[in-house]
Order: sequence, then structure tokens, then C-alpha cells
Amino acid sequence: MKYFPFNLEQLRIIQAIKTEATIKQAATKLYLSQPALSLQIQKLEYEIDSPILDRNKKQIYLTLTGELLLDYADRILSLCEEADKAIIYLKKLKRISLTIGTNETVGTYILPKIINLFCKRYPYTRIKLEIHCTNCISWNIVNGKIDLGIVEEDEIPKELYNSLSSKPYFQEEIVLILPKYHELKNVRNITRENLYNLNFIALKPYFIGRKLMDDILKKFNIDSEKLKIKLELNSVEAIKRSVQAGLGVSFVSILIVRDELYSKRLHSTLVNNISINKRLTLIVNPKMYESQLCGKFHRYCFDILKTSLYIKFLNLGN
Repeated sequence: MKYFPFNLEQLRIIQAIKTEATIKQAATKLYLSQPALSLQIQKLEYEIDSPILDRNKKQIYLTLTGELLLDYADRILSLCEEADKAIIYLKKLKRISLTIGTNETVGTYILPKIINLFCKRYPYTRIKLEIHCTNCISWNIVNGKIDLGIVEEDEIPKELYNSLSSKPYFQEEIVLILPKYHELKNVRNITRENLYNLNFIALKPYFIGRKLMDDILKKFNIDSEKLKIKLELNSVEAIKRSVQAGLGVSFVSILIVRDELYSKRLHSTLVNNISINKRLTLIVNPKMYESQLCGKFHRYCFDILKTSLYIKFLNLGN
């Protein structure tokens, strides 16, 4: 790091001498004793190897070097004041704004409802919701770009485990959905062999959601490579509509289709009586500054799951 022969206090002294014209008045303005102020001037002149004051019996003047330093002192101290105001503004902003990261499903079907309820309780709140993969959200929280995340527990990068504070939130159930008039609509459980004979609809291979779903199925001993995929689409919503149209079956989050299942526009069935799910967890960075607002939202996310009415409102109940 480069060494500078002056400090901010010495720059303030130069400003004060210029405006007050005497050492005594400058010292009074800065709440310093005259000897302390004179000592700082001597140190500065020694460090830069040049006098900054031209002294006479009646008044003191800045030398050419002193005037040069004064010009930069005005600019440097102005920037310092600007930086100080910016930091204060940022702290105030952090008290009323919050950035939350989550996946597409939770960000579409769960968080908007929680945010709506939270903002009604705290109307001064400004919330920004960012939709990313777990890896991206985790790194952004570590780097201070996101305050709080709701992510897939198993997808958090292992190298960040010690940098994040996590708390299990809820389990997102994955269901096999069937068209309304499918021949298996009344079958509550099918074998893995029957599963591999069905026509499937899935996201396109290069979508992150496709890989995540394949990984989840693999944990439950379902080989996605054996599935007969007849149609690949760009969104989960398109998949849901295609299943409704009778084009095939698909594995999706129950958050997406709970209304359709309730109204029997779609049906669901188990595979080998296994409940497929993924664990979602709430993560923050314990080393970063946490605003009161972030703490309130963190607690609210858990408080809301203790109320059956809210659980039904959020479509998290059975």
C-alpha cells in the first residue's frame, strides 16, 4: 500500500488556517490546543520536506505548497463527506429494503404471498425478489448482494457451508401428474416398470430445472434416462398445460398444480408408494450486516407456517 505524507487531520488543519487566518483561531475551530496543532504542521512540513506556512508577526499565509495542498484538501475532504453521507444513506436503505433470492417455483407460487402479507404488516418495506439457481443465490448471499435465500438444501455449494447460516424451512413435494382422463387416473400407486412405459413431458435438457429434477428422481431410484420423453418444453407452466391437454405425464412440484389437483383437472399418483420431495432451507450470511428488517422477515417466514390458515393460503397443506 502506498504511503502518503499527510493525513485527514492535517488536511483539516490547512483548511482551518486558510479560513481563520491565525493558529489560535484554527485550533479553537478544530477543538485542538495550539501546541497540538503546531506539532501537526511541523510533522507535515517534515514529511513533505517543504514549508506550508509563511509566518509574520501579524498574520500567517499559505505558501505555494500550502495552497496546492489546500486545493487537494478541499476535494479530498469533500469526497470524505460524500462517502460518509452515502454510508449513512445505505444503512437507512438497508433498514427498509430487502433482497430475497429463491428458485422459480417458490418465487412464483409461495414468496409473493408471503411478501404481500409481510408488506401489509410493515408497509414501509421495499422488497426485491431475485429468481436464480441455488448456487448463484448462495454465492450472492456470501458476497452481500442478496440478504436472504430460500433454496434447495442439497444444492448449496459445499465450499460455502461454513460461510452460511441455514435453517430447514419446508419440504417441497414432487408429484407425478396425469391428465384428467388418463387410464391410470384412479390408480393411487404404480410400479417403477409401469412408470417407464408412460409418455413423459419434460423441460428441455439444457434447463437447470431439468437437471435438478433428474437429480431428485435419482435420489429416489428413478432413472430419468429410462423415461419415455415425448415432448420437451421451455417452462413448467407449459408442461402443466400440456398434461392437461392429454399429451403425456410429468413430474412437477405440487406447489404448481395443487389447485388443478383439488379441482380434479389433473390427477396424481405415487411411484412404489414413495413420497418424492426436496428440502428447502432458509439461508443468510451471519458475517454480513443484518438489518432489523431482514431479521423480521426471517422470523415471519417461520411464524407463518405455524398457522393452519396461512398454510392453506400458501398451498402448503395437504
